[in-house]
Amino acid sequence: MKFDYYFPNLPPTAAPEFAHRAAQIGYDGFFTAETGHEPFLSMCLASQAEPGLEVGPAITLAFPRSPMVMAQLAWDMQIVAGGKFLLGLGTQIKPHITRRFSTEWSHPTARLRDYIGAVRAVWDCFQNGTRLRHQGEFYQLTLMTPFFNPGPNQLPEIPVYIAGVGPLLSKLAGEVCDGFHVHPFHTAKYLDDVVLPAIAKGAGDNGRTVADVELATPVFVVTGRTTEEMEQLIRPVKEQIAFYASTPSYAPILDTHGWDFGPTLNAMSKRGEWRQMADVIPDEVVHEVAVVAPLEELAERILTRYQGRVQRVGIYSMAGDAIFSEEEWAGLAAGIKGG
Repeated sequence: MKFDYYFPNLPPTAAPEFAHRAAQIGYDGFFTAETGHEPFLSMCLASQAEPGLEVGPAITLAFPRSPMVMAQLAWDMQIVAGGKFLLGLGTQIKPHITRRFSTEWSHPTARLRDYIGAVRAVWDCFQNGTRLRHQGEFYQLTLMTPFFNPGPNQLPEIPVYIAGVGPLLSKLAGEVCDGFHVHPFHTAKYLDDVVLPAIAKGAGDNGRTVADVELATPVFVVTGRTTEEMEQLIRPVKEQIAFYASTPSYAPILDTHGWDFGPTLNAMSKRGEWRQMADVIPDEVVHEVAVVAPLEELAERILTRYQGRVQRVGIYSMAGDAIFSEEEWAGLAAGIKGG
């Protein structure tokens, strides 16, 4: 199993230092996210600092960028990363796409399928000189002149990952993608009952198998060297679970378990009762969503839950990197990668 580092919401100038640390600990991948900073700048600096790391956005937003813009960014990132670039795309939700970015939103799954096809058509044009003629439902790309064509890439195969929560995007990953970023708010039962069957269905429809899609996920953990340290992490994890569970988009996860606290949390969020929302989350929910284990058992527990389900994991800790020393992080990395 691969072990990945998720770069926090920091300026790109911090990326080289964190990449050095990730490489020393033994991480395989260095993932950035499109939150408060541009993810491609951080990936570029991280890759230059540590060429051995795989790098990619987990995720970057597709719809605010045209397929041509995304294709060119990814093409150059593949060169910078020496063939170790993983393009991770996400849809976000309508208010962000229309009101934060002022771009178009409709039929997100179908639009993302067309988007991926358009990006790959551009790559085919770059690599093979194929005439650019993508005529999709949402995107039409029909012009490329030599002056704007960067030409072939020595390592042209760029894996495309997407992120999602429900069965529609999971199925799309099975149909046309190389990987799938599982949202950190999930359970083993949700993977087994919803995500993996949907990926298998999509893959089967296109003559592929689940093995053709690499799954990656950050893992909520409640851990520590002592019982007291572990207890200190339970409340922050409950707060984060409550935050996700308050959003209707994540209702399928609640429904899988018959958890009925989603509407209560949604109403509390609208009243601004963020701190109190954690009180609604039962302890057993924490154990379903998070891996709860003392430090010396954490790697084994992560492997027990995720082997056979996903191929890449990272740590989603509410305490940040300070949860472990450098030696402890290295031990955890070795335990997971050796499993």
